[in-house]
Amino acid sequence: MLQQAETDCESRENEDAQEVEDYISKSRKLVGKEYCTQELREETPGREETRIDPPDGQQDSENEKNKEKTLGKEVLLLMQALNTLATPEEKLAALCKKYADLLEESRNVQRQMKMLQKKQAQVVKEKVHLQSEHSKAILARSKLESLCRELQRHNKTLKEENMQQAREEEERRKEATVHFQITLNEIQAQLEQHGVHNAKLRQENIELGEKLKKLVEQYALREEHMDKVFKHKELQQQLVDAKLQQTTQLIKEAEEKHQREKDFLLKEATESRHKCEQMKQQEAQLKQQLSLYMDKFEEFQTTMAKSNELFTTFRQEMEKMTKKIKKLEKEIVVWRTKWENNNKALLQMAEEKTIKDKEYKGFQIKLERLEKLCRALQTERNELNEKVEILKEQVSSREADVDLATPVLQSCTLNSHEKLEISINKEQEGIQPDIETRVANEGSEKTVNLVSIPTTDFVD
Repeated sequence: MLQQAETDCESRENEDAQEVEDYISKSRKLVGKEYCTQELREETPGREETRIDPPDGQQDSENEKNKEKTLGKEVLLLMQALNTLATPEEKLAALCKKYADLLEESRNVQRQMKMLQKKQAQVVKEKVHLQSEHSKAILARSKLESLCRELQRHNKTLKEENMQQAREEEERRKEATVHFQITLNEIQAQLEQHGVHNAKLRQENIELGEKLKKLVEQYALREEHMDKVFKHKELQQQLVDAKLQQTTQLIKEAEEKHQREKDFLLKEATESRHKCEQMKQQEAQLKQQLSLYMDKFEEFQTTMAKSNELFTTFRQEMEKMTKKIKKLEKEIVVWRTKWENNNKALLQMAEEKTIKDKEYKGFQIKLERLEKLCRALQTERNELNEKVEILKEQVSSREADVDLATPVLQSCTLNSHEKLEISINKEQEGIQPDIETRVANEGSEKTVNLVSIPTTDFVD
């Protein structure tokens, strides 16, 4: 389009220039060289400009040749027309008319030239603009062609990659389904094992609870019995408070420790029950989640043939489910360790309780022995008081019988010492030696006092 516009503009310019030059040559030949040159310089100022700016090389030579040919033909025609006229005045009038017509035509041509020059400038600008756009379009076209080629190559590579990915995804999907089925079977087996283990744990917890109840009942009965015994023996122990303060303090401390241990065991039993209930709830939740996952897996098997997009979502759900299962397995391991630790603690507490019960029984045996000793001492004291009264009566009547009463008293004291030694040998875990020595010393002092002190001092 641009080349055609350029050629049209050049052809129009050449035609206009040729017409102007033809008219000028005709006028010059008709009027004369000098007259025509003067008139042309005065009235046609644009002619010099047209001659100053000739067209290029070969076109100029061709235009000049064409102009000469046309001028020669027109001159011949004018000469023939003038020869037809008779007088020179008519010839001048005809030439003047022709000259006036040529002036008007030249002015019109100049106007047209100016208009055409403006149009030419606009066309040149449009030409430059169109050339720039054409160059841009060519560059864009080349870029588009290169991009199209790259896109075709990229599309081919993408198709090949998509085919490979589709094959790989199908293989992965098959492997994932097989792996998931295996994991589900393993999870079911583990759940069955956990169910059996939990049932055993329930039975053991129930048995432990029953044992604890029995122990608490037995302990309550023992406490009631002990309260009755202590109330019954408080009157008897008032005589021996000074000697048995240490033993009573030890018994109180043992009772406090036993009470604390009892409270601690009860708390641990309640906590173990709560934990067992929580484990049951977690087991139910896990079963519900497993049933939900089984339902989801069945739905996935039905919908997997419809679209590959659902396969990606299912794989994400699978990953989430595996993470949850791992978390649940970790929690199960943690709870199992906690339960084992609690069982160990319960066993330790039971062993400690048995030890404390043994210690308590030892204290009871010691108390019974002390009570027997106290009773024996009381009986001996009563017997000694009776003998002292008899001796008082005998001393008052017979002073000589005092020598006979002393060996009897010594034999009584020896018997009491032998009984004390036998009781001390039977005790293995510690009645304090101070008590025994005090009892022996008191018995010996009594025997000595019976001999040396007057009769009024033995009333105590």
